[in-house]
Amino acid sequence: MTATTSAATIPAPRSPLSGRRTTRTNVEMYSWLFMRASGALLLVLIFTHLFVNLMVGDGITAIDFGFVAGKWASPVWQVWDLLMLWLAMIHGTNGIKTIINDYAEKARTRLVLKGALYLAFTVVVVLGTLVIFTFDPCPTVGPADLLPDFCTA
Repeated sequence: MTATTSAATIPAPRSPLSGRRTTRTNVEMYSWLFMRASGALLLVLIFTHLFVNLMVGDGITAIDFGFVAGKWASPVWQVWDLLMLWLAMIHGTNGIKTIINDYAEKARTRLVLKGALYLAFTVVVVLGTLVIFTFDPCPTVGPADLLPDFCTA
């Protein structure tokens, strides 16, 4: 068996998608760099978030409406949670988009899956951002014993 005959039995790799044009914008490189940078930043954001919520103070037993209200009364924690939300959603959406591009064989299937993905991304980011910035830490309805201390003072 020679090298020529064994090479002929190896199937050729898939050809690139027809209809795709090449660009000179390096979108893939920027996407790759973003995934690495956002992944590293997300590790810091998430583990700090978990440490503060679960280890500092009374730990997990202290997490209730008042705890969240107290955190979100501070602009620092609002921006922190907003960064976690946005980076996690962009990072995850970019990863799922890559999987869709790799495994969806038909252009129509790719279009439908990406449309559903972008719709889900938009809904979660918009609603999450609204919750973070429109959260009322001192609601007038509900039991007063669940309110944080700064609401009753």
